[in-house]
Amino acid sequence: MSFSLLQELERQYSPSRWSPRMSADDVIKAHVKALKEGTERARGMAQTLLNVPYGEGDGEKLDVYIPNINSLDVHLVVYIHGGYWQFLSKEESGFMAVPLIDKGVVVVAVGYDIAPKGNMDLMVSQVRRSIVSVVQQYSHISGLYLCGHSAGAHLAAMVLSTDWSQYSITPQIKGAFLVSGIYDLLPILSTYVNEPLKMTEEVAVRNSPSKLVPQLKLSSCSCQIVVAVAENDSPEFRKQSEEFYKTLEASGLNVTMEDVANTDHFSIIEKLVDGEYHLTKLLLKMMGKS
Repeated sequence: MSFSLLQELERQYSPSRWSPRMSADDVIKAHVKALKEGTERARGMAQTLLNVPYGEGDGEKLDVYIPNINSLDVHLVVYIHGGYWQFLSKEESGFMAVPLIDKGVVVVAVGYDIAPKGNMDLMVSQVRRSIVSVVQQYSHISGLYLCGHSAGAHLAAMVLSTDWSQYSITPQIKGAFLVSGIYDLLPILSTYVNEPLKMTEEVAVRNSPSKLVPQLKLSSCSCQIVVAVAENDSPEFRKQSEEFYKTLEASGLNVTMEDVANTDHFSIIEKLVDGEYHLTKLLLKMMGKS
C-alpha cells in the first residue's frame, strides 16, 4: 500500500478528526469528560454493585446499576464500551443508566482487558462470558438488551454471533444497539489502530462480524438489531455500518438502520444520558417502556 493511501486510511479510521465541533484532541478530552460525568450522575441515582466478577481475570468485572423500583418485569441493558479496544474502561461506562434508572431498567457496564494486556480473541471471549454471567446472576430478567459503541459495537456484534453450544446457557437477547461500529477488521490491519492489538489477518477474519452473519442468524434470529451511525462519522465508518446493515437485512434478520442527524462519532453515544434523545427513546420503545 502506498504511503498516501495508508495516510488516507488512517484518517478515515481516526474518528476524532471528523468532528465539526472541535479539534481532534479536544473532542477526545470532552468525550472522556462527558462519559465520566454521566457515570458519576448514574452512580448517584442508582444502587450500584461495582466490580462484580464474571471470570477469574483481574479485568473480568462488571458494574451494575440497579433502579430503586422493585419490579418483576426487569429489563436489563448490557453496555460494552468503545475506545478502539485500547482505551476507556467500565469506570466511565455507566452514563446511559441516567435516563433508564427511572424507567426501572438495570444497566450493566462490562469491563474487559484492553490492549496491549488483552488481545482480540480474549476480549471477544470476555464479553461473551460476561453475558453468560449476567444471565446466570439475573435469572428473573424479562428482557436482555445489548448496546455497544465503536469497538464496543464490534464486540456486541461478536456476542450476537456466538455459538452458544460451547457455553452453559444460551442467552435470549431481545435487542441490540450497534452504535458507530466496525464490523470488518481487515481494513484496520495496516493502520495505527492495530499496533497494540497485533492482529494477524487470520485473527481479524475470525473476529469480523461481517464474516460471521450465518452464525449470527442462527444465534440471534429473534433479536431486534439497530445499526446506528453518526451523520459526521467518517465515510469509511459510515460504510462499515451501511454494509453490515445491508448484509444483515439480506439475511432476513430483524434490523433497522439509524443515521443520526447532528451527531459525530462521540456525541452519538454521549447523548444517551438524555431521555429525550432519539436513540434513548428508541431503546425505551423497544422495551415497551416509552
